[in-house]
Amino acid sequence: MARSMKLACVVLALCMVVIAPMAEAAVSCGTVTADLGPCLTYLTGGPGPSPQCCGGVKKLLAAATTTPDRQAACNCLKSAAGSISKLNTNNAAALPGKCGVSIPYKISTSTNCNTVRF
Repeated sequence: MARSMKLACVVLALCMVVIAPMAEAAVSCGTVTADLGPCLTYLTGGPGPSPQCCGGVKKLLAAATTTPDRQAACNCLKSAAGSISKLNTNNAAALPGKCGVSIPYKISTSTNCNTVRF
């Protein structure tokens, strides 16, 4: 009985090690919104982007390291872009470059996030 209990514990621990990486959540929309909140002025046609905005862009890029993370971030950005009234689409598309980073997709309401790869 004790041996089967030990075996069950080992199997359970092994399953947790194998399954845990698959259960990691992709970047959340809350994170995307919080990181890019300081960019709102620039995204609506104001001056900038500010250092705080670029810090958020860089933080988001560092957090989205896998294809699922980047696709999730892309979908969040696409959704957020669609909800910003008076969005300056040129500023949105230029934001990563203005902050000195490169992302594999355009920040736009028309981006196909399913094609984003790591």
